Amino acid sequence: MKRLNYKHLLYFHTVAAEGSVLAAAKRLNVTPQTISGQLRLLEEDLGNALFAKAGRGLELTDAGRVALDYTREMFRLGDELQEVMHQGATERPLEFRVGIVDALPKSIAHRLLTPALRMPGRMRIVCHEEQMPILLGELAVHRLDLVLADSPIPSGMNIRCFNHLLGRSTLACFAAPALRARHPGEFPECLRDAPLLLPTDTASGLRTELLSWLDRLGMPVQIAGEFDDSALLEAFGNEGHGFFFAPAVIRDEICRKYQVECVGEVDDLMQEFYAISAERRISHNAVRLITDRAKDGFLTR
Repeated sequence: MKRLNYKHLLYFHTVAAEGSVLAAAKRLNVTPQTISGQLRLLEEDLGNALFAKAGRGLELTDAGRVALDYTREMFRLGDELQEVMHQGATERPLEFRVGIVDALPKSIAHRLLTPALRMPGRMRIVCHEEQMPILLGELAVHRLDLVLADSPIPSGMNIRCFNHLLGRSTLACFAAPALRARHPGEFPECLRDAPLLLPTDTASGLRTELLSWLDRLGMPVQIAGEFDDSALLEAFGNEGHGFFFAPAVIRDEICRKYQVECVGEVDDLMQEFYAISAERRISHNAVRLITDRAKDGFLTR
């Protein structure tokens, strides 16, 4: 098999990043004709068209998107090589690639990852935040070592991955002081007809449980906002746009960071935290540390 020309890959990578041959030529200080010619040679070598015309620019084909994933990794490794050599390191850092479901509170994710961050030796952690189906797809093809989530793998997903329960917490309700003043009374009665901030139904199963709990109480509320990202939801809560819920295990952090008060806890509702791996018997040292540390109950309330 003919070896790839890495300069051709650089031209391809730059065109994909810039969106046009002309912009890539300016960035690389070569002529557009040079890049166009080299791209044609690369496409011939790979046996696939990598770009299609889109107006005055170019867009990646399906094959182009696959190629871009590879070139990103190649050039990232090149940057890492330079960094390691300049630092005089004698071994390559262990890479730990983690997917974090976007509905999972960031401080929970940090707590779950802390045991791995304290490992001896050099480690580079790479975190990606997305919705669970996308992250599980990346995990299944081993582009991620671990996924952290607020629920186990959905039952309808035909994917070979494994759940590891890391901890659980009851839920606490929070509100900015000004909002709390407009809705006085004991919890949960203070929620009656109050604005509520919720995760979207695609982001977390917590939404369904919360609404079911409120329905059992006969408690009408106004859904004032829905969010995929937990940090954005909490930022809106900080500004007084609605009451919101988060794990009671991070109650003090939420109150301190967002200047809100805890108005009550819901003993009937429990949020769980999972590590999801692509293998039942864990071999990655960082993943093993995380799951072993969780057995001590450090994240349970």
